[in-house]
Amino acid sequence: MFRWTSSRRLPSVGGVLTFLAGLGLGLSLIVAIGAQNAFVLRQGVRREHVGVVVLVCAVSDALLYAAGGAGLGALVEQHPGLVEVARWAGAAVVLGYGALAARRAWRGGEELEAADAVRPDAGRRLRPVLLTALALTWLNPHVYLDTVVLQGSIAAGYGDDRWLFTGGAVVSSVLWFAGLGYGARYLAPLLRRPGAWRVVDGVIALIMVAVAASLVVPG
Repeated sequence: MFRWTSSRRLPSVGGVLTFLAGLGLGLSLIVAIGAQNAFVLRQGVRREHVGVVVLVCAVSDALLYAAGGAGLGALVEQHPGLVEVARWAGAAVVLGYGALAARRAWRGGEELEAADAVRPDAGRRLRPVLLTALALTWLNPHVYLDTVVLQGSIAAGYGDDRWLFTGGAVVSSVLWFAGLGYGARYLAPLLRRPGAWRVVDGVIALIMVAVAASLVVPG
């Protein structure tokens, strides 16, 4: 389990577990049907400016995760009593996300529509693709709730290890967007099946419960 401490030390087994917790939470938040993922998948299926789209999404998430970790981390340093509040509040929110994922897995019916075109189209201009990727990332209010508020509050609960947790979340974004963008031609047929998303949501629910437990169970 994780140790709640403010002492400075080199990453230990607990530090590695903290990093993995951030990785798991980041994947849980990002692996969901939404406009951004649909766009990345569509660009990957069409093999059109995939690198730019992946870079925009991953770097944007990294900046937002860092803002959450830095801002709330500084606040907690000034008010140590907020650690307990952040810990329990974060666990409650994570369990809420897990419950929603479990409900989606139970009910099913979710489906992801891929792009109609499956041929590479290198002739399309980069600018509209870039602007679309930026808009779907920065104009989505949920991204701020997930990356800055939720992840930042949970990261603050890890004290000095919050940057390990944040680093795990950043890595999760890089892995997900790169895998989705460059593996889209293989994943698209699977992700268009509602049954596949029931499995994905089931895994998300389990990860959320595990992260919430790690926050409230003493190490």
